[in-house]
Amino acid sequence: MPKGYLALVLHAHLPFVRHPEEEYFLEENWLYEAITETYIPLLKVFDGLVRDKVKFRITMSLTPPLINMLQDPLLQERYIRHLDKLIQLSEQEIHRTGYEPHYHGLALMYNHRFREFRKLFAEDLNRDIVSAFKYFQDIGALEIITCCATHGFLPILGVNPQVAKAQVQVAVEHYTKVFDRKPRGIWLPECGFVPGVEEILKEAGLRYFFVDSHGIINADPRPRYSVYAPIYTPAGVAAFGRDWESSKQVWSAQEGYPGDVDYREYYRDIGHELEYDYIKPYIHPSGIRVNTGIKYWRITGKSEYKEAYRPDWAREKAAQHAGNFLFNREKQVEHLTRYMDRKPMIVAPYDAELYGHWWYEGPMFLDFLFRKMHFDQDTVKPITPSEYLAEYSTNQMAVPSTSSWGYKGYSEYWLEGGNDWIYRHIHKAGERMVEIATKYKSKFARKTPQPTLVRRALNQAARELLLAEASDWPFIMKSGTMVPYANRRVRLHIARFTKLYEDILQDQIDEDWLAEVEWRDNIFSDMDCAKHYIQ
Repeated sequence: MPKGYLALVLHAHLPFVRHPEEEYFLEENWLYEAITETYIPLLKVFDGLVRDKVKFRITMSLTPPLINMLQDPLLQERYIRHLDKLIQLSEQEIHRTGYEPHYHGLALMYNHRFREFRKLFAEDLNRDIVSAFKYFQDIGALEIITCCATHGFLPILGVNPQVAKAQVQVAVEHYTKVFDRKPRGIWLPECGFVPGVEEILKEAGLRYFFVDSHGIINADPRPRYSVYAPIYTPAGVAAFGRDWESSKQVWSAQEGYPGDVDYREYYRDIGHELEYDYIKPYIHPSGIRVNTGIKYWRITGKSEYKEAYRPDWAREKAAQHAGNFLFNREKQVEHLTRYMDRKPMIVAPYDAELYGHWWYEGPMFLDFLFRKMHFDQDTVKPITPSEYLAEYSTNQMAVPSTSSWGYKGYSEYWLEGGNDWIYRHIHKAGERMVEIATKYKSKFARKTPQPTLVRRALNQAARELLLAEASDWPFIMKSGTMVPYANRRVRLHIARFTKLYEDILQDQIDEDWLAEVEWRDNIFSDMDCAKHYIQ
């Protein structure tokens, strides 16, 4: 019997970026990079573990925007064309590096990888990555949880409770359609919590959520077991807190594993390094240099000098680091069991894109970790939050403190001088959405094969509001990357919402324009989103 548990939690999310009006759109690369570097490598790890009968458990959020993009035929087709271009580039690189043995082997490696992933995506998975993750949930290895509809930051959206409710309710309905079951847990966007959110989660039928460490440590009353056991909120929904020590070993820029000298250097890519005329056919058509995913260098050190990447060295380091991570969790559990009347649970949450995208060897690390947990020790076993709650159904009751993860831990990243201008527009639009949804609630009284024009307009207004509420836009504004795009997206969705609001009230809906907007912003296209705003 194990002495304690490890709950590894991966948060997979990308903002909804889909631009059918342009053949090549720079920000769509975020999705293609994540598929190639994170989602397919994770699926390959899961498949190998199942094949070798290694018992593992991972909790993973797949957010509604990400699911919508992964299931979109347009983006699926564009991703295949993206891979075809990478295959062509890697073939060029095999030829170019013929007399550079320290790079030539890497060019061959990338060519093999891109070809393998194209076959896997287009043929073996039939382009359906979401169903592939669903399979691992159906066999009990993976627990997929939901997130808010468009990753809306609830501590701020909660100014209007009905708007916050809609973010959760739309997500739960969408999850149920996709996975043929209701979600048990939710990843609160940015781990943003304020007292009262738990009531919204309870109403939506959710059993648990996650907060950052200080959300539990500063709970009222203070939890007896700190972050090593969940607490029940007064609403009966469980809150799990992040373990700071296990997170630091991976996340820390100074101490974290991904900064090891033998791992692949993320910030050196041939899209930026090679001669412009050579690389031009494989970057943005306007000449903007972009990452290609072909990176020949290892971290080496803190200077600009970088040596060639050695996959064999990196693999050995991933195995060592997995062993070290597990050793530390064993010692941590052995220490905690002296002070607890139950098995401690170490919750280790990360952005999924860390594994593979930012840290190329991340999926390999996970593979080694679960194999070592299965074969090499009996102290720590993997678990999901649902399984822990089933084993320990009685837990202390407390109210988590207002908190978020990220900079300073109290929402500042999403509400500060560079992005606060968006909220007066979002809050006003939220009030108006509740107004028109309630006024025209009879439109949702019964299902009809062809929704009326007003019902279509109401649903599209809800979609535009949801898209404007995404926490990604204030995050980008604060971080200083792609700020014009984030500004444009907020203004665009608010403008579209405002036109729909006015057209509905004036009974002057422009059907041609509505169809155009439905085509462009087609998230939740098969759902009645507006009904969730009815008071």
